[in-house]
Amino acid sequence: MPPKILVITGPTASGKTWLAVELAKRYNGEVVSADSMQIYRRMDIGTAKPTQEEMQGVPHHMLDVAGPEEAFSVARYVDMAADCVNDILSRKKLPILAGGTGLYIDSLLSGRTFAAFDESSPLRAELEARYTKEGGKALLAELSQADPDTAARLHPNDGKRIVRALEVFLTTGKTITAHNEDTKIAPPRYTPLTLNLDFQRREDMWDRIDRRVDRMMADGLVEEVRALLDSGVPEHCTAMQAIGYKEMAAAIRGDGDTAAAAAQIKLRSRQYAKRQRTWFRRNTEAKPLLWGPVPNFTAVLHRSTEYLEEFGI
Repeated sequence: MPPKILVITGPTASGKTWLAVELAKRYNGEVVSADSMQIYRRMDIGTAKPTQEEMQGVPHHMLDVAGPEEAFSVARYVDMAADCVNDILSRKKLPILAGGTGLYIDSLLSGRTFAAFDESSPLRAELEARYTKEGGKALLAELSQADPDTAARLHPNDGKRIVRALEVFLTTGKTITAHNEDTKIAPPRYTPLTLNLDFQRREDMWDRIDRRVDRMMADGLVEEVRALLDSGVPEHCTAMQAIGYKEMAAAIRGDGDTAAAAAQIKLRSRQYAKRQRTWFRRNTEAKPLLWGPVPNFTAVLHRSTEYLEEFGI
């Protein structure tokens, strides 16, 4: 059986960091972040990155592992996070994967692999240049000769996926369809116990989100975003598309109405939380932990330990 690990999921502002730290202290664990934005350095407030005080001395991994200017893929995350988890296991400690990026979590647990590629490779640059010059229809027609299944699913305007599919075929000689089929039959990398934190009422989730954004503003979100822009971080890069940064950067570059930007951040965060809930509820094996209008931390912690004992940890 693949090694056992603990996974803590849930929508934004649901208390994942708190629960991960409390269980790590009880079960000799270390936390591996599964947040696609907490990987970036100098992006602390808007990502709700745990502070040293919140960590309470528990080691946290996969924080601050990339510069905000870098493109960071799920494949890179899986490689790095798997190394962290395996190192924790080798030291006879419990890995606790905690975060709200479902794709990162599912990809790490499944044992899925990704065709290697270098975003700065000459082949990538050549294909991107051809897409710009020749257009999507021409490259899609070329892809249809090598990988008709993938080509049939893509639109000529989907340049990123067309280029990626051609790149995989030209690099490996295998279609991306075949590669994806191979990964589906790969055995799982780990045996997870998944605890899913959520709210009984969505109104309580919205209130938590609103209060979190208010706290971010009080802690200096505007200054954090301005410092990133002033240091030369491109406004269009992946990191700056994160909720909180995109809206605030637009305000700073535009009319300066940071209060309106904060209201937009609350709205976008609610929408994101809804998508997260939909993603995590697909996992019928996850153990639910539901917050009421008044959070009962003692009850959630007690139920979590019961789940862990049942799981054999």
